Formats: sequence, C-alpha cells, structure tokens
Amino acid sequence: MNSLKRQHHSGIAERLGRWSSQHRAKAILLWVALLVAAVVAAGGGAKMLSNAGESSGDSAKAERLLENGGFNQPAAEQVLLQVRGAGAIDSVTGRAAAREVASAVLATHGVDHLRSPFDAGSRGQISRDGRSALVLFSMKGKAKTADKRIQPVLDAVGRVAKAHPQLRIEQFGGASATKALNDTVGKDFKRAERISIPLTFVILWLAFAALVAALLPVALALSAIVIASGLVALTSHALPIDADSKSMILLIGLAVGVDYSLFYFRRAREERAGGVSNQQAVAVAAATSGKAVLTSGLTVVVAMTALFLTGLGTFMGMAEATALVVAVAMLGSLTVLPALLSALGDKVDLGRIPFLGRRTERRRAGGESRIWTAIVGPALRYPIATIALAAGFLVLLAVPAVHLKTASPGVGDLPRNLAIIKTYDRIDHAFGANPVPAQVVLSAPNVESPQARAAITRLERKALASGQMHEPFTVDVNPDRTLARIGIPLVGDGTNSASEQALHTLRTSVVPKTVGTVGTAYVTGPTARSVDFNNQLSSRTPYLFAFILGLAFLLLLWTFRSLVIPLTAIALNLLSVGAAYGVLVSVFQGGRGIVHIGGVHHGPIAAWLPLFLFVILFGLSMDYHVFILSRIREGHDQGLNTRQAIHSGITHSAGVITSAAIVMVAVFATFATLSVTSMQQLGVGLAVAILLDATLVRGLLLPAVMTLLGERNWYLPRWLARVMTREPSEAQPQAVPVPHGK
Repeated sequence: MNSLKRQHHSGIAERLGRWSSQHRAKAILLWVALLVAAVVAAGGGAKMLSNAGESSGDSAKAERLLENGGFNQPAAEQVLLQVRGAGAIDSVTGRAAAREVASAVLATHGVDHLRSPFDAGSRGQISRDGRSALVLFSMKGKAKTADKRIQPVLDAVGRVAKAHPQLRIEQFGGASATKALNDTVGKDFKRAERISIPLTFVILWLAFAALVAALLPVALALSAIVIASGLVALTSHALPIDADSKSMILLIGLAVGVDYSLFYFRRAREERAGGVSNQQAVAVAAATSGKAVLTSGLTVVVAMTALFLTGLGTFMGMAEATALVVAVAMLGSLTVLPALLSALGDKVDLGRIPFLGRRTERRRAGGESRIWTAIVGPALRYPIATIALAAGFLVLLAVPAVHLKTASPGVGDLPRNLAIIKTYDRIDHAFGANPVPAQVVLSAPNVESPQARAAITRLERKALASGQMHEPFTVDVNPDRTLARIGIPLVGDGTNSASEQALHTLRTSVVPKTVGTVGTAYVTGPTARSVDFNNQLSSRTPYLFAFILGLAFLLLLWTFRSLVIPLTAIALNLLSVGAAYGVLVSVFQGGRGIVHIGGVHHGPIAAWLPLFLFVILFGLSMDYHVFILSRIREGHDQGLNTRQAIHSGITHSAGVITSAAIVMVAVFATFATLSVTSMQQLGVGLAVAILLDATLVRGLLLPAVMTLLGERNWYLPRWLARVMTREPSEAQPQAVPVPHGK
C-alpha cells in the first residue's frame, strides 16, 4: 500500500498522543497521581443542594424564607391508624392505640409537636368515614438529615402495630419516605454496579478476544469515574449537586469511558494488523480516532454546559457532574491510553480466547465487516427507499411524544410495591388528599398577632370551602415569630391536574385574600415545586435548544469543513431523540404508538429527564457520527468518491461502532432494571436511543442520505472557506483501500 506523506502540522489530539507515547512513564504517573488526589478529595464528600437550591419561582422564595428566617424545618411524619374491616377508629381500642403510638414515639426523644387525633383542636385527623385517624408529629433536628434518625421511631411504631393486630398501624412522612428511597436506591445501584461492570468486561473480552485488551477500557472508565467523583466533591462547594448527579457520573462515565477507549484502541490495533510498527499505529490512532474522541467529547461537554442556562440547581448539578466525567474520560483516552498502548505493544493481545482470537485477528487485518457490507449495500443502491422506511419507522416511534407530560419526582417515584408507598396510598384514599401537603409560608412582623391569627383562620376556612383542599391543617411558627408555615393538603396525587388546579386556586385566590393581606406569603411543597420547575424549564427550553444545536453545528462545521454534514447530523440526531421520547411515553405513560405497553403506567415522566436526555443523547450520538464521518472524510480526502468513501468508512468502522453500542446499551439497560421510576425512564430512554442510533440511523439513514447528496456533502461556500483556515490533513501512514467493485 502507498503511504501518505506526514504533514508538519498536527492537531491537539495527535500532539497529546505523541507526547504520551514518547513520555509513557510521565503520562501514566500523572494519571495515577490524579487518581490518588481524587480519592482524597472524594473523602470530604460533596455539598448537596438545599431545598431552595432545588426549587424555582415562588417555591424558591418560600424555601429561602424558611432557610434564612431561623425557621426550624422539621420533617413531618404521620402514623395511620385504620380499622381492618367495618367499625370506627374512635373506640376504646382506637384511642388506646393512639395513646400507645404517642408514648412510644415520644420515648425515642427524637420527635416533638405531636398531635393525637383525639386531642382537642385536632380537627381533620379523623377521616370522614370514621375508619381512619392520623397521629401527627415532627422529627427533631434538620429535615435533610432526619432519615438518618428515623429508624428508632419506625421501630417504636412497629412494636405498637404488633400489639394491635386488629388495627392497621403504619407510618409515612418525609423522613421515612426518604429512608425507603435511599435504601432502595442504594441496593439498586450496588446491584447495577455488580451487573454493569462485569457485563461490560465480558462484552469487550468477546469483542477483542483478548483479556488485557478488554481490561484496558474498563480500567480507564472506572478510573475516570473515580477522578470525576473527586473533582465534583471539590466543585460542589461552589455549585452544589443533587443525589441524581452521582448516578450520572457512574452511568455516563462507564459508557463514554469505554467508548472513547474503544475507538482509540481499535484503530491502533487495526493499523498494527496492517503491518505498521506499534509506535506508528499509536500515532495514526491519535491523529484519527483521537481527533474523533476530542470532537465528540467536546460536543458532549458543550451540550452539557447549556443546562446552566436553565437556572435550575438540579440541572446545573447534573451538567457539572456529567461534563466533568466526560472531560476526564476524554483526557484519559488522549493521554494515558496511548502511553499504555505504546508501553504494552503486542502484549495487549495477551489472554486470547482460542479460535475467536484468530478470527478477530483475521477480521482486523481484512478491515471491512462482512455483515455491515451486506447492510450498507442496499442503502447505497436504494437510498430513497431506505430513507423512507427507516425514517418512517422512527417517526412512528416518535408520535406518542406529543403526549409527553412531566412532573418533579416525588413519592410516586418509589416502587409501588414498597410498604411505605402502600401506606401513602391508604392515607390518600382515606382522607382524599395528598399526604404530603402544600406549605404556605407567611412572613410578617408578628405572625401571632390577632390580625395574623385571624388571617390564618380565614385561610383554613376558605381552603376547605374551595373543595380542593382538606384537613388536617398544621401551623408552625419560627422562634422570632416572623414566619409561619401552614400545611394544607391538596386533592389529587400531587402531580396530576387536580393537584395543579388546587395549587392554582390556593395561590391566586385563597392566599391573596387571606394571609396575603397581613404579610408576604408564598406557596411551596411538592406540587408547587413541580409546577414552578416546569414553568421555568418551559420558558428556557427554546434558548437551550438553540444554544446546543448552534454550538454543535459550529463544532462539526469546523471539524469537517462542510455546511451539509452538520445539518444532516443534527437532523438525524433529532430523529433518534424523538423516537426515544415516543418510546418513553408509550412505556411509562401508556401512550399510543407502535410500541405500546398498556400494563406499565407510572404517571408523568421525571421533569428533568426530557431535556437531560436530549442533551446527553445529542452528545453521545456524536461519538458514532463523528467517528464514522472521520473515516468517510479520510477516504474522501485520499481520493475516493463519496459513494466509495461512505462504503469504506462505514464497513471499516462498523465493528467498533457495534461493540461500543452494545456496551452502552448494556450499561443503560441495567439502569432500566432499577426500582426507582425516574432511573428506569433514564435507562430505557438512553438504551433505546443508542440502539436506534447505532443501527437504523448510522447503519442505514446516514449512508442513504449521504449517497443521495453525493458531492454536495462537502459543500462549503468559498467565502466561508476563506474565513476558516483549513487545518492540514492529519498524518496517515497508509491509504484506505478502495472497495472492490465500487
């Protein structure tokens, strides 16, 4: 084969790869030092978002008043006492059980503000049918840490329940629900780690047919996750994160860390199989796959920074965590990986699987994938029919997305088979209101003045008269008597239209005409936070989409020196994301579509998920797009016509794309098995989108569209070409062979 002359200019990726391969010990030691420093930094823990930081709009104003006003915000808890079968709870047995519950929880010395349903002034703590009653109390100390202190209280209630088998005695509240969520999530993520990491290794071992080759990407991905976790622990003190951000580091870090390493590694082994030296193979991988990794990694990081435009703490924390882990994985692939490949040489093929190893070696030397040659052939011969069928299928999948509804995850995010969720449903059914109430926060010079007390009384009467709010009401006052927090249960489940309409009535009619006349009043609570979150998100979303699409366009324009390539890339990415949205609605909302699972209905999609899914998928799909287009552009620059370059680029890169997609889908699919609904939604959305993207979009639509466009793929106006200084072609030790018969 003829070799191409090396240009005396080189890109960042090639320079990093060359330096690392020439200074192997330094590159590896620097990475190890960074890893050790990250472990030390992670030991200090990350700073988590406060309630105000997680909120927006009026909810955030209310939460800031509570945080800054010296208001002790205890976690509210309630114990349900319910007759099994017929009968009334207001009986000798019911009253005795209520007294025992009160004595038991007070004996833990962890609660206060206890209200028995049979005390004077405890109106609304007995259900209308008389079968159920609530014992109300609050946990001492900060609400954020109450779940760490709730177990003795749960044990005390459990002992009383055993002593009264004729009654149902169960506890529900903020702290007990949080503990159940943490226990569930903790077990889930340990299981996900136990499954996803070994599964990734097995897939890579089969793909490479060599033990050392499979270990390298996994080791680099895990080290990138550890380093990113340490960095987030430091940066979170300036920009706090929420609990989901830690999940993103594991999920995205494992997927992109393996993918980036895979792209780089496979190109180096392909060149090595072609007969060049190990150093030359690493150099070519740096100049080609390294450049693709740099471009796709920067695309993901840039896309994630767009989330800062939301002004929402949850999104900003996710953007911070995800951008850092992607940046670290990208850096590791461009530095320590070439150093390791240069140091190990052919030893990376140690631990070969018999027979499969020889077959892999022959396939690597041959370059083209027979399977993908058979798949791409029809797309090149019949581009219009291919586009109609593939795009039509994706559009059909996307149709249910028009019914997408979002809400902030609450108690409904927990598995419905958990005992505490069954208690939640019983309270909801017995009292006709969401057990987690809305909170009216009143700020006034003296909230215990006669005027303020009268206004609070009017608030309660007007709330009941609306028919959209129910007892029991609760009123707490801060030590300075400048803030009052009034708990008002709303109808509905907290996320449906009934709850949202009740919130609207409370904010626009009840509050302004009552407590709003004696001070400043805002409404917070789960429903209020969800509504405010969605309102702010919907107002910022158009700007986010414009920002992400615009920057992705400019980045691809600069990389491929074409106006058409970025436009087709964006269109194809939007198609795969739309299909993922449609599948999410079909599976989790029971939406109608060609994929419809009527038995799965968990309510709305997590409010943060659609935008986050769009951003991360738009970035991740660029991995495959940039990698394939780099090979196509490489062939075109070496003299192949567009049709030949498409065939060569896809068939030469299909093997690594397939392996990378299988890894990503496997990792994301493990998250789809978690019991928390929002994590299931994330796993399904990512797995479906990547699967569609790596098969239909990159295997059929991309070659068909590019074939139809022909030489127009490389169109760049002369004036724009003059503005952009063309980067010289990267070094290629060998030309890509022209496929036979093309």
